[in-house]
Amino acid sequence: MPEPTTHAHTVPFPGGTLELRWAEATHQGRRRENNQDAVLAQYPLFVVADGMGGHIGGEIASARTVERLREVADGGVVDPETIEDALGRAVSDIVAHTETTDDGTGTTVTGVYLDTGGAEPSWVSLNIGDSRVYLARGGGLAQVTTDHSVVQELVASGRLSPEEAENHPYGNVITRAVGPSDDISPDYVRIDAADGDRFVICSDGLTKELTDYGILHFLSEHHDPADAVSAMLHAALENGGRDNITIIVLDVTRTDSSPAED
Repeated sequence: MPEPTTHAHTVPFPGGTLELRWAEATHQGRRRENNQDAVLAQYPLFVVADGMGGHIGGEIASARTVERLREVADGGVVDPETIEDALGRAVSDIVAHTETTDDGTGTTVTGVYLDTGGAEPSWVSLNIGDSRVYLARGGGLAQVTTDHSVVQELVASGRLSPEEAENHPYGNVITRAVGPSDDISPDYVRIDAADGDRFVICSDGLTKELTDYGILHFLSEHHDPADAVSAMLHAALENGGRDNITIIVLDVTRTDSSPAED
């Protein structure tokens, strides 16, 4: 498989600059016949989509969703309105493939975009489904998104412990997706743009094989995004590779301008 490559982009804002560095990879895994994941890593939008439904229905759903979101990134205006318009167009695309899709066809969509519209830049996460956004900050790792899944609902209600959830038989059952019969309004979380932040955006093919501690370990061991992606991908494959695996690692370096001297 081709090795990931680190990309860079500098973003000026009124009080300084952000230097973004990222890498991405997607892999079929060891047990799936095809790869129904899709990935978009293009400033200012970084997204993973994990398709489901039929032999190629999930592949169509994730690919069309990513392509519609790529149009948003190309257009330069990324906000909830343009994202949800794109997801609506993706659903129309999915429905148009009547020979390979049905009401059970859909895809997760999870990621972050950079909002530079205010005085201070900030990240906004978006999520439908059980792919995830993690944020490594201050030596720890936090899951930013909340899974839309049966297991997460059981955990939230206190009927299941996080440990029991790891191997629950309904672990693959999601409660929201981008598809013909689902709500296409993502959950959004706004995050300040801080120096040293590292985001991991991934499909559940990674989190089935690596714990949060494992993800943090590989981030700590590999400072280059491409190296971190490669290490996590190889570890997930070694641990079984039971599903398609898609990973983005996105690093943020912030430099604030010094106040002008009198």
